[in-house]
Amino acid sequence: MSWNPLLDPSIPIGDAVDLVETEIMPRARDLGGFEVRRALPHQKRQMVGPFIFFDQIGPVEFLDGDRGIDIRPHPHIGLGTVTYLLNGRLHHRDSLGTDQWITPGAVNWMNAGHGITHSERTDEPFSPKGDKMFGIQTWVALPKDREDDAAGFDHVEADKLPLLEAEGKKLRLVLGTGWGERAPLAMPSELFYADAQLDPGAGIPLPDDHEDRAVYVLQGSVTVAGDYYTAGRLLIFRPGDKISVHAGDQGARLMILGGATLEGPRYIWWNFVASSKERIEAAKEAWRAGDWMHGRFTLPPHDHGEFILLPDGA
Repeated sequence: MSWNPLLDPSIPIGDAVDLVETEIMPRARDLGGFEVRRALPHQKRQMVGPFIFFDQIGPVEFLDGDRGIDIRPHPHIGLGTVTYLLNGRLHHRDSLGTDQWITPGAVNWMNAGHGITHSERTDEPFSPKGDKMFGIQTWVALPKDREDDAAGFDHVEADKLPLLEAEGKKLRLVLGTGWGERAPLAMPSELFYADAQLDPGAGIPLPDDHEDRAVYVLQGSVTVAGDYYTAGRLLIFRPGDKISVHAGDQGARLMILGGATLEGPRYIWWNFVASSKERIEAAKEAWRAGDWMHGRFTLPPHDHGEFILLPDGA
């Protein structure tokens, strides 16, 4: 049996079947020149399926002379990251030697496993007229038996992803399985992640073969069972309910996500995710030790001139 702290034995009846179980308003964070909105983890819910972190990046416009996004090398364990952009470009470099520009619609999956370091930067001149940055970064917690996997990185272009179009809707399956399709990358656990664009009034059903399901309203608005939700909200639904989401008068763009809950809770500290506090402490010590050539965390070979220290008091 999987672990789901919000799964209760009561069975909704009548109109209650389609009600949203949890609504999360993301917290805004200023990262120095641009804003992110963090929906997960949240005091109401740590995870949706295996998704343990969900950040909306922007939208923001960087002008000529702006610093942009400049995230120096830093470590991760126990998770997989996917950076999905709608606008802009990010330069990813990691300790495996990966040197990859992240572009809109493409999938960039980094499996941290036992340990990896990476940087994310907009290290090219901006247009004098300005360049827009808009996207989502999520983290997927790894199952216990995959936490010590070797690190890896995969890039899949947008035109290689399943695309479904019909009746005023377009859906790109980014990761996992859903709507009768399977995305190209193998995942460490059962999940799905999709980018959906809906015309005004168009509806889309959520997969009913996944335990946990949620919708993040990225743009526009939606209605669910007669209730209205505007952009910037994460809506989490009861396991097992048949759910359809309909776009409002201006249409909607949604990120739809979920999957099987993991076999137990996760600890999350800074950039580390683990099934035990001991794993977190070991990762802290390894990063603090600073053996950048032969230790658990080496620096990206193409970006090793600086790095982010452990937070104060760690």
